[in-house]
Amino acid sequence: MRPIVKYGSQVLRQPCAPVTQIDPAIKSLVFDLFDSMKAAEGVGLAAPQLGVLKRVVVVDISRQQPEILPISLINPRIVAAQGREVGEEGCLSFPDLYGPVPRHTQVRVEALDIQGKQFAVAAEGFYARALQHEIDHLDGKLFIDYLSPLKRQLMRGRLMALKQEGEQWDRDHPLP
Repeated sequence: MRPIVKYGSQVLRQPCAPVTQIDPAIKSLVFDLFDSMKAAEGVGLAAPQLGVLKRVVVVDISRQQPEILPISLINPRIVAAQGREVGEEGCLSFPDLYGPVPRHTQVRVEALDIQGKQFAVAAEGFYARALQHEIDHLDGKLFIDYLSPLKRQLMRGRLMALKQEGEQWDRDHPLP
């Protein structure tokens, strides 16, 4: 388990590099993502939220939808999307902050599994929302980027406090 990087850290705004080889370090990262996500009681986590600029995410919505198993996705990409709806989102890098975010209601995502095999997953509703949220992290996009200026202004005090935590993480873990 690793600490989750908070808003304000530059690592959350960086585009992630594709994984070129699924080696023991990538497999370890996947396990750390699951462990850190579960400890924080989240439903998804992306590698940059642990300070790693690799295209790796995990999603586990099994508490909300037990029929959907936890999943890790390496180099995920959305290949099809349809429908739109606005729904409330939060993020483990923004503890206790939530806002309305528009997302596709259905997506098809292609990725590699932890064994390096390509697969595709079709998702709808909350599952589709979680996948889109985590994949956004890989491109340095955060859920607050979708919020109206008024909503962001209402969060200003809390965002400033979080920003200090994220900036401290940057000082302790400088990017190469």
